[in-house]
Amino acid sequence: MIDNLLIGLDAFANPMVPLGLVAGALIGYLIGAIPGLGPSLGIALMIPFTYGMDPIVSIVMLVSLFAAAEYGGAISGILLNSPGTAAAVATAWDGYPLTKQGKTGIALNISIISSGVGIFASAVLLFLTAVPLSEYALNFGPTAYFALALLGLSLVSSLSSGSLLKGALAMGIGLALATIGLDTQTGVPRFSYHADFFEGLPLVPALLGLFALSEVLYMIEAGASHKTKNQPMSGILAVPFKTFYKMKTLFLRSSLIGYFVGVIPGAGASVGSFVSYAVAKRFSKNPELFGKGSYEGIAASETANNASVSGSLAPMLALGIPGSATTAIMIGALMIHGIQPGPLLFTTNPQIPYTVFVSLWISVPIMVFIGLAGARFWAKVADIPRPAIAAIVASISLIGAYASESSMFPVYVALAFGVIGYVLRKANIPLAPVILALVLGDMLETNLRRALSMSNGDVMTFVTNPLSATLLAVAVLSFALPALGAFRNKIKGFRRQRPIVR
Repeated sequence: MIDNLLIGLDAFANPMVPLGLVAGALIGYLIGAIPGLGPSLGIALMIPFTYGMDPIVSIVMLVSLFAAAEYGGAISGILLNSPGTAAAVATAWDGYPLTKQGKTGIALNISIISSGVGIFASAVLLFLTAVPLSEYALNFGPTAYFALALLGLSLVSSLSSGSLLKGALAMGIGLALATIGLDTQTGVPRFSYHADFFEGLPLVPALLGLFALSEVLYMIEAGASHKTKNQPMSGILAVPFKTFYKMKTLFLRSSLIGYFVGVIPGAGASVGSFVSYAVAKRFSKNPELFGKGSYEGIAASETANNASVSGSLAPMLALGIPGSATTAIMIGALMIHGIQPGPLLFTTNPQIPYTVFVSLWISVPIMVFIGLAGARFWAKVADIPRPAIAAIVASISLIGAYASESSMFPVYVALAFGVIGYVLRKANIPLAPVILALVLGDMLETNLRRALSMSNGDVMTFVTNPLSATLLAVAVLSFALPALGAFRNKIKGFRRQRPIVR
């Protein structure tokens, strides 16, 4: 293993390899920061440019682009409340409030440092556990996937600040919207009054509408009077080291969550980000700050979604199975160069996987430096007058929605969700559960029906499988504990208000 790692390190003696890494990082930042693009589209666009490249140079550039794009989504999320990727939604929940408080530089600093920690820690895990973890991920059948989706939905209780009933209502809205489209088993259209709805509601335009366009409507309502002046950044690092040191346990926990969720094929960075955010809130000493500008919220989300990059590479390299849509495209890129991902890759072409390991470690200081150096310039975006910001956000959101499918249908979806988001926010109904239910709804329904079909309708199949039974038990606890806590607080409040009879 050490010899193979030295082979990967030796690849960087070729000056084109580090050059490809830097180019991939810069392109990734740009693509990730533009709502509607994301790493999948970025890698797909770059593949034609890799035809004449050395295979090692091309794979290093694509992996670097993948990692940088996952972070890049946080930039627009923090500055404009318009996440560039679905995985950056949770980052925007606390990043944008900090921007409105004039702390843009702090939010950007925390996000880039957390991203670097997530990539570095998960790359170590990838090096040590790629093959065994990828093989174990194959044990995830329909029952385990259903339990995993239910566990994700159970975290709605943690993401819903205030009323649990409103959080449940938001989750119900998201699950209802997730049913739109063709039935995956029968092919029958559901709530699909036009062919554009057959594939369901596109996620990127939905999140752009819910978060970005609803914020535009709020800006229009507030008018030009409200303006936040950013605190000037005295140096490249706006956050003292002790702030990050206090979050060392959070970094470790979020890296583990992001990596292990990323290993599960189909789970993705967005699921890892949501789970990590909810767990961080559950264990935080200041959970009331989440959603209002919590440093821990940004750190948990960014650490996990960047750690999932390495996690999704594990099944791709070791088994030839894509861990995400982005790695599915990367498999195609490798095959174009005559490289077949899978178990034999580590023996026939060890320089490929081990160069990937090394490139992830080397990319961390490069990405962090670019992010910190650019933070001072990106922070100035928040000083632009509010009407101009509203116009920019609306333009970026609508362009991003159109670019996601190169048609007007996603634009209409984004506009509709902008109105829905505005109405929900006016009613103090949280938006996070809506997006979480949209992300997990299809996974929940498909695997529920598949599991019941395989067991001839026997619901006990979910508890006879040890893996799904464990996940279901954790999900039940996640649902029950917040409800019990709320009930106990009401009882205490009732006792305080009850008059004492002497």
